[in-house]
Formats: sequence, C-alpha cells, structure tokens
Amino acid sequence: MTLKKVLVCGAGGFIGGHLVKKLKKEGAWVRGVDIKEHEFSASEADEFIVGDLTDQEVVREVLDQKFDEIYQLAADMGGAGYIFTGENDANVMHNSATINLNVLHQACKQGVGKIFYSSSACIYPAYNQADPDNPKCAEDSAYPAEPDSDYGWEKLFSERLYLAFGRNHGLSVRIARFHNIFGPEGTWTGGKEKAPAAICRKVAEAPDGTAIEVWGDGKQTRSFLYIDECLEGVARLMASDFTGPVNIGSEEMVTLNQLASIVISLSGKNIGIQNILVPHTGVRGRNSDNKLIQSKLGWAPSQPLAKGLTKTYEWIRQQVYCSVPQ
Repeated sequence: MTLKKVLVCGAGGFIGGHLVKKLKKEGAWVRGVDIKEHEFSASEADEFIVGDLTDQEVVREVLDQKFDEIYQLAADMGGAGYIFTGENDANVMHNSATINLNVLHQACKQGVGKIFYSSSACIYPAYNQADPDNPKCAEDSAYPAEPDSDYGWEKLFSERLYLAFGRNHGLSVRIARFHNIFGPEGTWTGGKEKAPAAICRKVAEAPDGTAIEVWGDGKQTRSFLYIDECLEGVARLMASDFTGPVNIGSEEMVTLNQLASIVISLSGKNIGIQNILVPHTGVRGRNSDNKLIQSKLGWAPSQPLAKGLTKTYEWIRQQVYCSVPQ
C-alpha cells in the first residue's frame, strides 16, 4: 500500500505543527518546510527542511516530486501588534506573495493532487465590520474589496492567484478563510502573538489584586476557533469537491473584555481589566458566518470557546512558570 505523500509549507508554525501531527496520525508520509524549526516541540514530519520559501531554489528542492496534497500555510504574519502598525507592510506583502507565487509555479511543474491555501478573515471589507454587534463576513461580501490591512490585501490577492492557477493550469485548489485560530504550542509572547495567547499570558503573569491591560476599549468583537476544529474543517474541505473560499471559524462572538473575563475566571485569580488606548486595534467587529460551510460540507465548528481556552491557558501558564527563574 502506497502512503499518501503530503507537503506542509509552514510546518514550523502553530497551525502547521498541529497539522503535521494530525496527518501522521492518519498514516500519511509528510515533508515539512519552514524558515525555522517548531519552537515548542520537535516536528513529527518524516522530513523537515529548514528553508526560506521566498527563495526559488529552496522551493525547487522542497517540491521536487509529485505530492498527493500540499498545504500552503507559510506566511509573514502576527497579531495586531505586528500587522496594524504599518511598519511591517512591505515584508508582509512581499514575503507572503513571493511564497505563494513560488509554490504555485513549482506545483504546476511537478503536478499535485490537491493544494490547500490558508487565507484569512482579514480579507473582509472594513466597511462591513464597523459595527461590533453586526459584522458581515459572509464569503460573498468580500467585494468591493477594502481590507483593513495590507496583510488582508495580500491574502485576497493570493486567493485570486490560487483560483487563477486552478482555472488555467488544472490545479485542484482548496481555499479557507481562517478566523482567529488559537490553542497550545502557538506564539504567546514577543509581539507576534494573537489576542487569546496574549491575554492568557497576561493573566498567567499577573498577581492577585492587579489588572491586565486589554488594547482598545474592550468592546471590539471577535470570534476565536480552537485548533482541533480548524483542522477538522480543513480535512473536510480537502475531502470535498468544493474549492471555496469558505470561512473556517466560530460563530461564538465575544468582546475582547469578555475574552479576558473568561480567561480570568479560568485562572481563579482576582484580577481586573484596564483598557488602554492604542493606535491600531483592527476592525470593530468580526465574526465567522458559517452558512456556506454548513451548506457545502454539512458541518460547522461548534466547540464552546471556554473549552479551548481552558487547554490554552493551562499550556501558557506552564510556559510562563517555566520561564520564570526558580
């Protein structure tokens, strides 16, 4: 019996690392590639290549044969502190677009069964996300385009790039728009972490009787999806005949202050919330619209936010504890 051959681009990252573990459990032969090794655990990939996918030579080395599946998760990205300052826009757009151009070009040369591209909810127009109580993020609302960041613009361009290669070169493409994926073994400090990890870290570090800082007025809304449900959605999309783009996210929308309150409650600490004004917090409201995924795949994420936060907080609490000199 021939093992399914899979290439995971971005295998040293949070989602890519979890994806490699899932694919190995399912019996696939996996090659992983990333500009760095995984920060929190050794990769379970059969082969792991450290290389920069903006370099065509590296892409030719990595994609030197036909793969049954390619998962393209590699990107220059981070949380609000990285994406919204404007200081990293050129790198974000150049590096991510170059990776996608290189991977698609080489995938056409080698042939591939299916290729998955991880897009983002950041592609949705800012004008549909000004009301924190009523954001509009249905898949067909993406145009007229007006993402709130250059990160979102690059993702939207790359969606069109994958669709064009599908039409013109016969690639079997699948595209998902991720909505704030979180869980253990993800970046939790250093400036590139996203809201759930940042809040879990702040709560874990805070002594009783103090307060944690939450950016903005805390009334901005988001939904957050635990990593296991994200990967389940990806697997179902890849097994289907639906190209996408499709949202993979939770419909359990909370304010940032509510997110912080949940984590504080899980910690058992007596901690307050101090909202601080910062120049960039992104759109006022964002929430996954799951009507299309339910219609096309007969499934949608349903796990309560608190369940995933329980696992994530405990993992980050352990990281904080281990990083403090004993």
